[in-house]
Order: sequence, then structure tokens, then C-alpha cells
Amino acid sequence: MKVTIVGAGAVGASCAEYIAIKDFASEVVIIDIKENYAEGKAMDLMQTASLNGFDTLISGSTNDYSKTANSDIAVITSGIPRKPGMTREELIGINAGIVKSVTQSVLEHSPNVIFIVVSNPMDTMTYLTHKALGIPKNRIIGMGGALDSARFKYRLAEALGCPASDVDGMVIGGHSDTGMIPLTRLAVRNSVPVSKFLSEDTINEVAEATKVGGATLTKMLGTSAWYAPGAAVSSMVQAIACDHKKMFPCSALLEGEYGLDDISIGVPCIIGKNGIESIVELDLTEAEKEKLQNSAEAVRNTNGLLEETVS
Repeated sequence: MKVTIVGAGAVGASCAEYIAIKDFASEVVIIDIKENYAEGKAMDLMQTASLNGFDTLISGSTNDYSKTANSDIAVITSGIPRKPGMTREELIGINAGIVKSVTQSVLEHSPNVIFIVVSNPMDTMTYLTHKALGIPKNRIIGMGGALDSARFKYRLAEALGCPASDVDGMVIGGHSDTGMIPLTRLAVRNSVPVSKFLSEDTINEVAEATKVGGATLTKMLGTSAWYAPGAAVSSMVQAIACDHKKMFPCSALLEGEYGLDDISIGVPCIIGKNGIESIVELDLTEAEKEKLQNSAEAVRNTNGLLEETVS
């Protein structure tokens, strides 16, 4: 199992670290445009191998995509991160050209690779990857929902005063501060609806805190978060590598599911050795359906900017 990570920044390096520590991949290649940056990150991580007890070989490369040849999975984190006050959508002008170029370079050397797209605006970058590469849709996955759902569960556990392992919840819709849809109706604490423990006002506060989870951290850190995004990606990589058939909400290209077509947006998917094994259609309420339609409209508006930025 060979995994390529494009982008040696904080998210890419964090992802590489988590993959190595879980010790399911034989090789991880980190690639970056900055001279010796990926090589340095790889060397630093390899010096933890004896301390953390992993055998995964991690190497780095400066823009040499031949080193990524025959990768099974490629994680795309390249592009600029958010700064305080920026929306994910504002990154499109720079990141679209980068994502198109790097995904084409990866595919040239790894024709059977499965892509996990992390770069923002994530749903639009996932859609762009579909349009630029023309490979089967199961092999292109957008990461956002897995991260958003982890943040939702963190906020639920915080409100409940219980361990995160005690709660379950899911976020669908676009990976944006306004497009996320925390499915509070389905959130549970050990199979018991959280509404048994929390007031409606508190549940709404949890949902709103979830939606601005990324912006909150960007304001605190001065840049995008990296630990939780890296962990979310590594969990998806592991599900593919180990054929776990695990359900993640992630950005998938829809062709009629949820009444949506020709759009990549967050919905629950079964993830296994083929990438997206299937899309799970939930029985949403009318209010939830309306929120998903509104979220999709916002994603389409962002997608419309692609023609202006990528020829």
C-alpha cells in the first residue's frame, strides 16, 4: 500500500504522521513545490519510527511526481490555507489551478489511484478533480464531512459532559461555514437521542459552533487547523487501504441521489478498497431537504467561478 500526500504543510505532514503511526501502509511519499521541504518533513517523521513503533517508509520529493508512481491513494492538500477572516470560497482563484495541475501529475504516474481531496474550497475542488480527470467517480472523494462530523461530536461531548466515544453524529452538506448541516435530529449518546439530555437551545448552539469550527480555529491559530484534518484524512485512507467498508460523510459526485445532479457535496458514503463503494441516502425531513438544497445552491455558485479561474 503506497500513499502519496501532495503538500507538505501542516495538514499534509499531520496526515503522514497519523498514517505512519497506524502502521497499515508500506510507503508514504510526501511531495511539495518548496525545495527540500517535503524531504525535511519526511526525515523528521522517519526519526520518530523507532520511538512510535512503525515500519512505514516515509520519503519526500520536491516536485518530482515520478517518485509517486504506482500510488494506491493520493491525498491532495496543496494550495494556500485560510487566514483569519477568509472564507474557504475566497481561496478558489489560487487553489483551483494548483489542484488541477497536481492531480493530473499524480494520475499520469498512478493510473489506478484513488484521490482524497482536502484543498479548499473542498467541494468545488473535488468537483474540479472530477471534471479535470474524467476517471470513475468512486475514485475521487472530498474529505470535509469526516472532519465536520468529528467537530460536531466534539461539541456534543462538550455539551453533554461525556467522552467523545460516547456520542455519534453526522454533518452533511457543503464544507462551508453556512453550508454545513449538522443532523442534530439523528445525534445520539449511546443510541439515546441527545434531545433526552440537552435542551433545544443547547443543541442549536452545538450546531452553530460546529459550522464555524474551522473559522474559530483559524482565528485562534492564525491559519487553518491541522491535527483534526490530518486525523480525518488518515481515517479515510485507512478505510480504503484496509477495505473497512466504513461510513463517512464525504463529498461525492451525485447523479440523482438526494435529488441532486452534477455536484460534489457531503453525503454519507461507504468507503472501502474501491473508494466510494456506495452512497447512503438518508430519509431527511422536509426542513433538512431544504437545507441541503440551499447548501447545494451555494456550492454551485462557487463551482461557477471555476470557468473564470481554470482554462
